[in-house]
Amino acid sequence: MNILMNLLWILFGGIITAIGYLVASLGLMITIIGIPFGIQTLKLSLLALCPFGKEVHTTPQAGGCLNIIMNILWLLFGGIETCLAHVLFGLFLCITIIGIPFGRQHFKLAAIALTPFGKQIVEK
Repeated sequence: MNILMNLLWILFGGIITAIGYLVASLGLMITIIGIPFGIQTLKLSLLALCPFGKEVHTTPQAGGCLNIIMNILWLLFGGIETCLAHVLFGLFLCITIIGIPFGRQHFKLAAIALTPFGKQIVEK
């Protein structure tokens, strides 16, 4: 079932989202300072490509000083806007019964887009 849902996700916009995150990741990785942020957008890109069958877990190091500082910088420089975009897409998709599973995936992406440092993506 996850394979079918991931194929539908890719066909109806998931590939565009993943490519957008990939381009942002490559743009951030050009600079030395942007490499940690580029790695996080790469993580978002991989989740945006095939979100069904994956979960986001908080790592034990999530409360560390560096993760908190990086999450604050992430929030200041685009994390809130990215999260709000996924929430709006999720709400839009949840209008219909057929769109609810896809809306839930956008809510999953919104949660990791808000604070990606200290989170990992695992298979169910």
